[in-house]
Amino acid sequence: MNDTTPSGAVPDPLLAPDEPPAFEAAAPDGDAPFLLVCDHASRRVPRALGNLGLEDALLRRHIGWDIGAAEVARELSRRFDAPLLLTGYSRLVIDCNRRLDHPTSIPPVSDGVAVPGNAHLSAAERKRRADTLFWPYHRAIAAALKRRERRGIVPGFISVHSCTPVFGGVERPWHIGVLWNKDGRIAVPLLEALRRQPGIVVGDNEPYSAREEPRGFTVAHHAEAAGYPHVALEIRQDLIDTHHGVAEWAARVAEALAPILGDGALYRREHSS
Repeated sequence: MNDTTPSGAVPDPLLAPDEPPAFEAAAPDGDAPFLLVCDHASRRVPRALGNLGLEDALLRRHIGWDIGAAEVARELSRRFDAPLLLTGYSRLVIDCNRRLDHPTSIPPVSDGVAVPGNAHLSAAERKRRADTLFWPYHRAIAAALKRRERRGIVPGFISVHSCTPVFGGVERPWHIGVLWNKDGRIAVPLLEALRRQPGIVVGDNEPYSAREEPRGFTVAHHAEAAGYPHVALEIRQDLIDTHHGVAEWAARVAEALAPILGDGALYRREHSS
């Protein structure tokens, strides 16, 4: 599906009135002094885009969303009484964890799969997707953080993702990865705590690195730039694709995070050089 909107024309609305909004807010009034986010929570595609020319089975794969990540994030939100923001649409429509000028922001090909609905898009169509889905999500994150600051809290920030067990034909041994750049206030003790749990392999900036491009936009833009304590998690999706797996891994992560997030000294601005 190629975009045929004439240059300079105003595109039709991307979402119909009966479609879900760009993001979901869970426990917005939660008492926890940190915010949870899930950038790839949904595989939904706006009806106007006709599934981007893909079969449903392809959208159910990792290219469409982070399998299990939303459920883990929701369970963490319940356990900690923490506010949580989740994207409402597939990363294939627009990836809310990428800069808008990055080639993977609206990928024409993802993990070797051609995405017909993302081919040869006009500037107007790219802007329509950003204005409808990307910016509302990020404005909601900024507003949630500001609400905490108005209460005198320097908020913490935790981003929840999942990753495939195999990529490029290579098996990934890590059950969970802790991603961080320069601010290790959450990441370093979290790595230590997770490694004390028996039977799991923990990755330090694996299988992705927060120090290499493409860096995650959400953490860098909202938390790192502001000096908030932060971390991103990558849990292997084959471990959290069932209710039992979600419960187990949410419990594991919560156990490791609880003493770290319970330390009031954590919540201060710190700009790492």
